[in-house]
Amino acid sequence: MTVKEIHSTHEDKMKKALDALRKEYGSLRAGRATPSLLEKVMVDYYGTPTPINQVANVSVPEPRMIVIQPWEKTMLAAIDKAIQKSDLGLMPNSDGTVIRLNIPQLTQERRSEIVKVIHKKAEECRVAIRNLRRDANDAIKKVEKDKVISADEAKKAQDDIQKLTDKYIKEVDQVMTAKEKEIMEV
Repeated sequence: MTVKEIHSTHEDKMKKALDALRKEYGSLRAGRATPSLLEKVMVDYYGTPTPINQVANVSVPEPRMIVIQPWEKTMLAAIDKAIQKSDLGLMPNSDGTVIRLNIPQLTQERRSEIVKVIHKKAEECRVAIRNLRRDANDAIKKVEKDKVISADEAKKAQDDIQKLTDKYIKEVDQVMTAKEKEIMEV
């Protein structure tokens, strides 16, 4: 494996870690309605756990409301039940054809809890990125030990990996700060 391959492979993995963090943040409730809130809620669809967006149309007609319109009327009860069992803390209102979810204002206490979760997830992402840096450095040392590259080339490659790590950790911090600001906004 060349230094270039090691660099690009680990950059891809760091990018995926950051993307996973963004997706995770998308499912955190920020006091405004977004269809991504329901991504982790699974509905029992004929014995198979299925995401809500695969059995119903999910829309956001107002900033504080999500409307779920099942493709089959028989799914109304199952969707209702799945939302109640989820950790979203939302009460579904069904009128027989659609389910409405009203998103209440977040309390200050709940905002603080969510911010703690945001910080925890950001730290997990940073740890994953640092682990990738370690793996890349180990791979570079192995290539150097196998006499494929010189000590100077190995040092430069490790510096490049460190710069890459710094870049992605900075991005994690930016994403975390933006999400924290969104949550604390009243």
